[in-house]
Amino acid sequence: MRLKPSVVLRLYSLCGILIQVAASKSKAKGSQGQFPLTQNVTVIEGETATLTCRVDQNDNTSLQWSNPAQQTLYFDDKKALRDNRIELLRASWHELTIRVTDVSLSDEGQYTCSLFTMPVKTSKAFLTVLGVPEVPQISGFISPVMEGDRMELTCKTSGSKPAADIRWFKNDKEVKDVKYLKEEDANRKTFTVSSTMNFKADRSDDGAVVSCRVDHESLNSTPQIAMQVLEIHYLPSVKIIPSTLWPEEGQSITLICESKGKPLPDPVLWTKDGGDLPDPERMVVNGRELNINSLNRTDNGTYRCEAANSIGLNSAEYVLIIHDVSNILLPTTVIPSLTTATVTTTVALTSTGPSATAINTRGTYLTNEAKGAEDAPDADTAIINAEGSQVNAEEKKEYFI
Repeated sequence: MRLKPSVVLRLYSLCGILIQVAASKSKAKGSQGQFPLTQNVTVIEGETATLTCRVDQNDNTSLQWSNPAQQTLYFDDKKALRDNRIELLRASWHELTIRVTDVSLSDEGQYTCSLFTMPVKTSKAFLTVLGVPEVPQISGFISPVMEGDRMELTCKTSGSKPAADIRWFKNDKEVKDVKYLKEEDANRKTFTVSSTMNFKADRSDDGAVVSCRVDHESLNSTPQIAMQVLEIHYLPSVKIIPSTLWPEEGQSITLICESKGKPLPDPVLWTKDGGDLPDPERMVVNGRELNINSLNRTDNGTYRCEAANSIGLNSAEYVLIIHDVSNILLPTTVIPSLTTATVTTTVALTSTGPSATAINTRGTYLTNEAKGAEDAPDADTAIINAEGSQVNAEEKKEYFI
């Protein structure tokens, strides 16, 4: 039986439809295991971000990247958005990778990779853009500062996202007692942070290095630092150091006036007993030193050293007492001939100072009686005869108190 041409055409059309439906079902069945894979990306403002979308199993289905505003960036290898910062790195059935250069804060947001199966499958990647804090500045610094005055230093930095951290240091030692303030910038994306340190100026702070350190994840562990060197002015401190602690008549002595202050004190002024030095020929001032030659009793007295700078004046005193060793008395020994006795040795040091000095030497001695020498004609014989006869000597001891 011969079929009419119109019937044959209809049969061919029906077969084509059946084949197309079967192919669609097969494609849909194969695409059930296809899912795009993406990862979140964090990048520093001004640097480059790379967005990658991968598909392990793909039967020639198209991939697409779109930005947070749902604008298509790339459809397979075809660029859709006119932005010179966006470039194609790799395009295949299994991967679509694009690059965004010179990233700005406005680029932050959620990007979408789409796989055009039935239905369309998507994967999200969030692009985080870090705002780099500006170089910090220290305000409120005044130089010089007078000792005792209060100082208030403020460190500030802007443009950080998230908000930066500020820490204070004085000579590499962290200062904890500070105030911290965080404010949102006008763009409502970044922050301005500031920190204030308040302290009382002390002479020990003179020359100290005060630093403000800004830490932020965008700085790659290299903090930004601002520094100031403190200059503290203070009243001179004065003390006198003698070259010997036992000045003797006929010798020499040097009195050193040690003065410290900021600014450096002027040349020191030496006086004796409230007046000028009485003997300039023997009493010679050399810088901060007073040299006195050929000491004698007339040199006894109170010596004053004065040091002054623009802050004020301070002084120290030293009382000089000359010791005359020629007047030291020889030891005197007394041994009574009867009963118990004590011996006292006295050395008198004669001084031209306010009072003489006496040194008593105390000891334990045996007497005639203690040695059993009551019948000896004299003390010398008693001592000679008493050798080896000290059986009861311990009972005859007497201690001098």
